[in-house]
Amino acid sequence: MPSVAPTDPAGCGHRLPPYALFLPHYTNPQPPPRIVYRCRVNFDAYARTAVELVNAPLEEIEDLKALFSDDNSWMREEITDRDVAIFRRAQKRLRDVFEYGTSGRDGDAVNELNALLESFPVQPRISGHDASDWHMHVTSRGASVAAEYLAGAVWGLSVWLCEYGSARFGVCADDRCGNVYLDTSSNCCRRFCSERCATRSHVAAHRARKRAAEEQLTPVS
Repeated sequence: MPSVAPTDPAGCGHRLPPYALFLPHYTNPQPPPRIVYRCRVNFDAYARTAVELVNAPLEEIEDLKALFSDDNSWMREEITDRDVAIFRRAQKRLRDVFEYGTSGRDGDAVNELNALLESFPVQPRISGHDASDWHMHVTSRGASVAAEYLAGAVWGLSVWLCEYGSARFGVCADDRCGNVYLDTSSNCCRRFCSERCATRSHVAAHRARKRAAEEQLTPVS
């Protein structure tokens, strides 16, 4: 009669080795419990913070505070007037990156992002209180609000360019808008930052064509 390997007494379906029959205290080794650490950096989210910055009005410090999510509420408390000036300069440079991407100037987009990476270097560190709360920061301890926000935004946008190309950096085709966006369409055909702008532009184009057709039908006196 053929021997049958014993099964795990815990009922998990694992097959035990034959010698386990002769080891009275043998227990099937179980893998240690898996702990999920929140340390994976969401580069897409960082890239979108760059979009939000470029599209934001920065007339006063309250405009800047509106950029920060509840997860980054500490930024609202520590923001300074000096940070506002830094954000404004970075806003223009980031807009240039999107303009370069839209116009096919890939090399210029790369050069500007490299310059921004030097201005706002990433210095990753782990932060948190215990194993259930570990997460990543992109700058060193004590960094300013501007340094923390912009290092993440520039890094995320740089990773996006390497992953998808600068052609995915878009500027809204609606002349009354000008907001930037990240093109996530399957064939890189997006032209507007939102459905609202797309609808408004299409309606305006339709009315313009209608007026032109009516003018052609109007007899010249």
